[in-house]
Formats: sequence, structure tokens, C-alpha cells
Amino acid sequence: MAGNQDQFEIKFRLTDGSDIGPKSFPAATSIATLKESVLAQWPKDKENGPRTIKDVKLISAGKILENNRTVGECQSPLCDTPDTVTTMHVVVQHPATEKEKKAASQATQNKCMCIIL
Repeated sequence: MAGNQDQFEIKFRLTDGSDIGPKSFPAATSIATLKESVLAQWPKDKENGPRTIKDVKLISAGKILENNRTVGECQSPLCDTPDTVTTMHVVVQHPATEKEKKAASQATQNKCMCIIL
């Protein structure tokens, strides 16, 4: 899918509309490496930033990218034109805390039932 292109210019769009990059990445770069780059370049003044790469979801061309794939494998044919910058959207999704998990399980346990005999 990546064709003969060895380098990709990628910028990362955050949920508030600001960007990280653009930066050039080889086609063999893994998505996990891109997430590490996002973590390293994350603006320090932003609240609720990701703590690990598990907190980061990268979306390109409407698809959530898997950590074990490479940039070259994930590019769409529309992005293969020379001198273009690919925008990947960054979503931060923190894992649920024990308190949130407990509250969710309690909400499902407190059910009302009526039995008519």
C-alpha cells in the first residue's frame, strides 16, 4: 500500500484542534513507536494527558491503528501522493479506575423486579 515511498510526513491532531508535528517517519515505523513519539511531544500544559501508549489511540482514515502494524501498512492510497502531510487523530482513553468499575457493576446489580403470580 505504501508504494515506493520510504518516508511519511505525519502530524497528530489532538482533541482540542492543536497539532503535534508534522514529523517525518520511515514506512517501517510501528504504530507503537508513533504513540511513543506523541507521548514524548505531548504539550505539558494540557490536562489529562496520556501516561502510557495504552492510553493513546491513533486514528487514520477512520480506522483505529493497531500497535503491531507499521506506518506503511496503515496508509491509505489517497495519502501516497508526494509532498503531502498525513493527519492522524489522537484520542486519549484512560483505563477505568477501580472506583468506576465498582460503580458500574453496582448499577447493574440494583435492579427492580416484579413477579405476578
